[in-house]
Amino acid sequence: MATRRPRKTPSIARQAAELAVAVPQVIVHRLTRLALAGPAPSARDRKEFRRMGAEKAAAFAESWNAMARQTLEANPTLARSFLGAFGSPARARASAQSATRQVGRAVAAIVQAGLAPVHRRAVANAKRLSRTKLK
Repeated sequence: MATRRPRKTPSIARQAAELAVAVPQVIVHRLTRLALAGPAPSARDRKEFRRMGAEKAAAFAESWNAMARQTLEANPTLARSFLGAFGSPARARASAQSATRQVGRAVAAIVQAGLAPVHRRAVANAKRLSRTKLK
């Protein structure tokens, strides 16, 4: 039986499942905090609200940068794979099958790279906010 190497990053399914749990927790905490703060939020509340906005912008930028970087890394491999399709029909068929697998792996890596910054922040926020009292 083949042994599996441990992954350095969680799978896309695991990241999505953890996000599905963490995001609602963070939203509920922050909306409750916003409602309790009323028209005159405390300094602590204002700090959290500023942090919330800044984190979203930073996570978005990091996510796009990670996906762009992953795309650039995948391009040479995909180009070689597609160029291999020129030639004999048998070679073209094998190259097409290989290209299909490589495209699938490349897309999964791009999605995973894009999810990582959002996942990291959402899970950390859920953990941090679960320790804080609302008032």
